[in-house]
Amino acid sequence: MATSSGDGTGALEKAIDVLEAVGATAEGLSQADITARLALPRTTVYRLLATLVARGLLRRDPVRKVYRLGFRCFEMARQAYAMPDLVAAAAVELRALRDLTGETSYLATLDGAEVISLERYDGAHSKRSAAALGQRKPAYCTSQGKAILSAMGDAERDALVRDMTLKPLTPLTITDRRRLQTELKITAARGYSIDDEEIVMGVRCVGAPVVDTQGKVRGAISVAGPTWRLTRERVELLGPEVADAARRIGAQLKDNLTLADDSALQPMPGPWAFFGNHPQWCARRQRLYWVDSLAPSLRVFDGEADRLIAQVDLPVSGLILQDEDFILTHQSGASRISADGTAVPVTAWPGGVLQAVCTDDSQAIWAAFEVASGGSAVGTIEPSGTFKPRWHLTEPVQCLRYRPEDGTLYACAPASGDILTMKPGTTAIRRLTTVPKGSGRVSGIAFDATGGVWTALRDGWSVVRISPEGSLDRVIGLPVPCPTDLAFGGAGLSRLYVTTARQPVSLDALANAPWSGRLFALEVN
Repeated sequence: MATSSGDGTGALEKAIDVLEAVGATAEGLSQADITARLALPRTTVYRLLATLVARGLLRRDPVRKVYRLGFRCFEMARQAYAMPDLVAAAAVELRALRDLTGETSYLATLDGAEVISLERYDGAHSKRSAAALGQRKPAYCTSQGKAILSAMGDAERDALVRDMTLKPLTPLTITDRRRLQTELKITAARGYSIDDEEIVMGVRCVGAPVVDTQGKVRGAISVAGPTWRLTRERVELLGPEVADAARRIGAQLKDNLTLADDSALQPMPGPWAFFGNHPQWCARRQRLYWVDSLAPSLRVFDGEADRLIAQVDLPVSGLILQDEDFILTHQSGASRISADGTAVPVTAWPGGVLQAVCTDDSQAIWAAFEVASGGSAVGTIEPSGTFKPRWHLTEPVQCLRYRPEDGTLYACAPASGDILTMKPGTTAIRRLTTVPKGSGRVSGIAFDATGGVWTALRDGWSVVRISPEGSLDRVIGLPVPCPTDLAFGGAGLSRLYVTTARQPVSLDALANAPWSGRLFALEVN
């Protein structure tokens, strides 16, 4: 049976030619342009355009009477690197690298023996690297390609390298396979790759592979700029930063996010709080202590009943368990509460607005105080009552927690959604993860037995677990909108206690969340 020119494989090839021609032109092409460019009959082009528009692969600009790529093309392109979205996961890190270096940062993935550019953040200089999105480059002579090849399994990498044609694109291009393999081994060992004018003279790049939590190489990121700014010495310093950024991106790429709804959750016996906060588990007493910050009081839950220990006069900003007593911090300083509820002022206490407080395994007190710029100073409160700052942050801190297992201080920064880490004895401030603002404001920190970090999401109706690598891997829905803080307790520390707030909840929301302000306990396996 005969087929027309609009049917079969030939028609498919012509349709792809049309898509490629339109996609290669930013301003679009008219029907006459396409006919002339592809040397096709006008009637064939008309049928192809009508079909492609109907399927959403092209769209017609009725004003300029030209054709552009349709939104269906973008939807399909996203699926090439989605689940989870590689570009979205990389966005924050690419911007940070651009801001850190002033140079252009890139994201790319491997397609055959080439890398294809998926995202770009332009540098601050007028003379900068500016490779186009969607541009293809040989993998063997780019920092992104070498980074991806270095993270592959030996057999897969060797097969790719064996089939590559190593053309000399510049006098510095590596064209010897044995030398390329050596370069890839060096890249794998140090964690980052270097393109030293191997594809364009005068341009130097440093890259690192993005490997997801399943060990699959998903792509690579890089920073590129002219050699007079990106010197070899500077590239060697930037390499570890790029590698760290790539690891943080890869940690977000996890498909098996565990979700749990709120259908089985019940509040613990006891009254609601205006603003429940600062839960602390006492292993020796096997009890949970917590406060109502706004109707200022200290409470205890013994697993069966909740009771009041003491009331104070000022809103509470922190709770410390110290020996047999408790220290409640507030805007005027701190009060020591004895087991019988007697409160006396703590005289050796620094002035200033306290944002958060905790103790470490030696009972040293760590605190965050507000600074004039609106950020935070984090440090220790000495026995003499003086504050010794160790780190300065540009935003307020909501919570501090010390984890003895790795000797690290963790902090919540709700304004940015960051969970930050600080190692005593160092000046570095690291970001474990960033929770998008649309998910809720990070509030409180707790640690599980397997290294996970938990935080509550105020206005997000949930608590979440962050893996040691910084990826979100568990979400538990709550029947209330404003969880405020959390702590592990119970047998084997497998029970997660969550304090919640009632005061910030609107009357409309309160009708659907009547348990707001109550204490919750979740069994976490």
